Amino acid sequence: MTVLVGKTAGDNDILSLKLASPKDFWFHTAGESGSHVVVRNPDNLDRLPRETRRFAAALAAGYSKARRGGKVAVHEARARDVSKPRGLPPGKVVLSRFATLRVEPVRLEE
Repeated sequence: MTVLVGKTAGDNDILSLKLASPKDFWFHTAGESGSHVVVRNPDNLDRLPRETRRFAAALAAGYSKARRGGKVAVHEARARDVSKPRGLPPGKVVLSRFATLRVEPVRLEE
């Protein structure tokens, strides 16, 4: 599966609001700034395989300010449930529906 990671607030906006399809899966650390992670879903799966879900969440945790805090809470949503009301700064979004999981952070450089 293809996993995309935004590195800046501007990247996060482009990734989450322009590149992601409504059926794609979206991840972000709960309550902290950090990267948005999108997992492409061309097969329109109802849910991700367990390993893919945990890997994407771990990347979101690893590329956040919470990465040094042990297990990190990460929100998972469908891209269709991610929106940006007018006036929010780059990288900030609102979720209409999400689940939360706790994972150990991972960075690709490690």
